[in-house]
Amino acid sequence: MFEVTFSDQSIAVINKLDLLDQLEIIDKMSNLSDEDLLEDNIHLGKFLREGKTYYRLRIFDFRVYFEKMKNQIHAHYFLHKNTWSDFVFRCKLPVTDELLIEQDQTFWKYLENLRNK
Repeated sequence: MFEVTFSDQSIAVINKLDLLDQLEIIDKMSNLSDEDLLEDNIHLGKFLREGKTYYRLRIFDFRVYFEKMKNQIHAHYFLHKNTWSDFVFRCKLPVTDELLIEQDQTFWKYLENLRNK
């Protein structure tokens, strides 16, 4: 069982969820095992970035990007599936805090404006 910690971005997103969803997410993350992190799993991806191993866990409509540190899991990013931010991070494109703050809001408004023209 892992201790789960959250970055400012991930805790801001999780705090917007109802309590039962929060508990289920924390339960799924804390009950991951070292074996789970080593095996291929459709709900758990793994990639290297800047010398760190990041994992991507699919929970509900979210993608949790985390790093394992000894007996702890640290959730760096908590992103909605199929969003611009999720795509950028997953495809290993350069990520800035500004991009994560924007998330998908301005991107989707831009696409809607194009569609309405």
